[in-house]
Amino acid sequence: MTKTPIEIDDEALAAAAEVLGTKTKKDTVNAALREVSERLVRLRALEHLGEMADRGDFDEFIADKTAYRR
Repeated sequence: MTKTPIEIDDEALAAAAEVLGTKTKKDTVNAALREVSERLVRLRALEHLGEMADRGDFDEFIADKTAYRR
């Protein structure tokens, strides 16, 4: 871990703590950073799934392909 003195928006911090269920500033900031990092992973995975769908990788699982591919 790195100690970094920063200015933090107190209202945003309080809202984030409420959403994340954290008690301390440190826990809130770390949880928020993890949440954003995990969101990026999910977005990249979703993009990859979209590319797979565009290639037709899931077509074998669809019974009526005419309704699926337009």
